[in-house]
Amino acid sequence: MTRGDLASVLEIADRIHPDLPEPPDVFANRLALWPAGALVLDGDRTLLGYAIGHPIRFPNLPALGCVLDRLCEDSDTFYVHDVALMPEARGRSRAGEALNMLHLGAPHLKRTCLVAVYGTTVFWARYGFEATANAVPREKLASYGDDATLMVREW
Repeated sequence: MTRGDLASVLEIADRIHPDLPEPPDVFANRLALWPAGALVLDGDRTLLGYAIGHPIRFPNLPALGCVLDRLCEDSDTFYVHDVALMPEARGRSRAGEALNMLHLGAPHLKRTCLVAVYGTTVFWARYGFEATANAVPREKLASYGDDATLMVREW
């Protein structure tokens, strides 16, 4: 991902996550803080998706839409902020490829977490993620919607 991709990334985010909008500066912020965790899926003439994430100190998840001042120096977990694919890019294991590529950006971190939204826990379970009911208070997930579920994968 480059700064030039940000407008397209925001368009994809708005289309895929209409109920969970984020300010444009969130994507620029994550790209600036951890470029290795900012990926795009190129199509013929447009982007077909993106994946974005960064290290955190588990279980300190950032709220949705939050701009970060810096990353935690003693991070122990890779946080998948979002993987968003346009419908025409789905069904080809692209999400799994994105997860593997994100992990390559922080191979020293042996745990990955994400917040599953829109009832996607079964989808993420296919990639080795398990729901963790009590890792964070329910209020901490509130910005992600009523059905938000924290999931963890050990590498």
